[in-house]
Amino acid sequence: MRLSSIFALIGTFLAAGVLAVIAAGFSAQFIEDGSKTEVRRALELADMGWTEVDADGLQVFLAGTAPTEASRFKAVSIAGGIVDATRIIDQMLVEDAAEIAPPRFSLEILRNDAGISLIGLIPTNANSESLFETVNDVADGAEVTDFIDRADYPVPPGWTEAVRYAASKLDKLPRAKISIEAGLVSVKAMTDSPEARRELEAALSRRVPPEVEVITDISAPRPVITPFNLRFLIEEGVARFDACSADTEEARKQIIAAARAAGLDGSIDCTIGLGVPTPQWGRAAELAIKAIGELGGGSVTFSDADISLLAIQGTDQSKFDDIVGGLQSDLPDVFALHAVLPPPASDAEPVVPEFVATLSPEGLVQMRGRVGSDKLRQTADSFARARFSSDGVYTRARVVEGLPEDWPVRVLAGLEALSYLTNGAVTVTPDTINVSGDTGKKTASADISGFFSEALSESAQYEINVTYKESLDPIAALPTPEECVSRIQLIVSERKINFEPGSDTIDASGADIMDDIAEVLKQCGEIEIEIGGHTDSQGRESMNQQLSKNRALAVLEALRARRVITSTFTAEGYGESDPIADNDTEEGREANRRIEFKLIRPEPEEDTETGLESLEQDSEEETSQETDQDDSQDEQN
Repeated sequence: MRLSSIFALIGTFLAAGVLAVIAAGFSAQFIEDGSKTEVRRALELADMGWTEVDADGLQVFLAGTAPTEASRFKAVSIAGGIVDATRIIDQMLVEDAAEIAPPRFSLEILRNDAGISLIGLIPTNANSESLFETVNDVADGAEVTDFIDRADYPVPPGWTEAVRYAASKLDKLPRAKISIEAGLVSVKAMTDSPEARRELEAALSRRVPPEVEVITDISAPRPVITPFNLRFLIEEGVARFDACSADTEEARKQIIAAARAAGLDGSIDCTIGLGVPTPQWGRAAELAIKAIGELGGGSVTFSDADISLLAIQGTDQSKFDDIVGGLQSDLPDVFALHAVLPPPASDAEPVVPEFVATLSPEGLVQMRGRVGSDKLRQTADSFARARFSSDGVYTRARVVEGLPEDWPVRVLAGLEALSYLTNGAVTVTPDTINVSGDTGKKTASADISGFFSEALSESAQYEINVTYKESLDPIAALPTPEECVSRIQLIVSERKINFEPGSDTIDASGADIMDDIAEVLKQCGEIEIEIGGHTDSQGRESMNQQLSKNRALAVLEALRARRVITSTFTAEGYGESDPIADNDTEEGREANRRIEFKLIRPEPEEDTETGLESLEQDSEEETSQETDQDDSQDEQN
């Protein structure tokens, strides 16, 4: 082979190698630029512009400072969706946690019959021991579930006060969700009745720290009204409700507005409940009340979808026909109207038969008047003895003939209505039943009206003149806090609570005294009481202080064992600091060894030490006490 041919072949191979290297370089640069551009575009679309992207050959480098660890991981994941994950080199830093804004701390306390659950995120340094102690006390053996996470950040302002307030109200909320944030407590709960809801709302509004806002959402199940009833009257120019029911707040406002337009003054109690026969109830009641107003008097009674309208005697017939005809035309189809215009009075005044039953404040029942048969007389007597005290029923009714056919039903209905009263009378005549008297039940008038609507005919007339008196109401008649404490002070002044010598154990004679005090407290409702322990001056002062505190706690535990609600009670020990007699005599020392009950009156909210701090302080006091106790001196206390 000629030498020139060899050189030509070698040159060709060299040229091809150079071209390959150049092509590879261009390809690597193209891949590098493309990867960097695509990754950067994807990160910017994900609002992660803080990420720095660079490429070196096939490797893609991610740099920059991520606001959180989650953000860093997200950036790596996005880049891994553009290029192969093995090509990604993570060089990112995470922002110092101290520079990140603290999280939003919140705590939810869920309580029901099954137990209590704690869920949320709280500061690590928050003093939560007193909260857990309260939760365990309120749970009283029920399950307590802890789903709380903690974060190492400063306790935000208002957090401690909000937790302390929520813990103080937990025992009043057997079925509730309490949401706690810094300076805010939201309570969502359910009660058994509207009365219980009002009591709970009042309890939650007491002793609210100024740093805390409280939001409540308390619901009560609506009562089931059967039959769904309403009774409106205008008598001698005076309008009133004997019973008022509505299915919605809108219907209630509609009914009240119609009654105001018809001349009703004063407050109106219209119950919102379940059981309405039609959504058109409010409209029908509005039309009927308006008709009574246009007639100038009379009554209208609803019992479910049945309406009974009774005009006053002497109403013009044409006016009656016109108004009743318009009402009948305007009423929704579901309602049935029965309207009555009494005939004009005749000149003769016949003797009107009547049956009268009276109930005295002492519970004695006397029945007189007329009954249609001996069987009815016996039935009325047995019925009264079943409803009232059998020893307090006296029957003087006379058997006569010619009474209306429905007389037995009217007599028994009148006796049933009388049972709603504390004292009063019921008068039954052929035309009407009149019920009057006093009661301690707010809903007595409505209950009697509903019963009459169900038991009597549509055209039956009745009058209900029942007066609610708070003094007869067993709930409203509860003693005042001052009266409660006075009763307890009278008990302990006559019979002293004694302890075993040198001990906090109540002696054998104290059981009966504690029983009597517990009975008084069970009638008092929720009041704040301080139980104070006192000793004489014998023995060391520190020992006397602790002994007096232990004795006060022993009284508190004795009350709790007797099922007294003690969540608002406190126990304090005053030792020998407050004598009421001379400690130089045995009689004086005996007087100074005592338990006192004092009423705590509400004061402006002040910062108080937590339960843990109190325990630590007590522990320090116990540690600092001298151990060489004088047994003979201790026995005197």
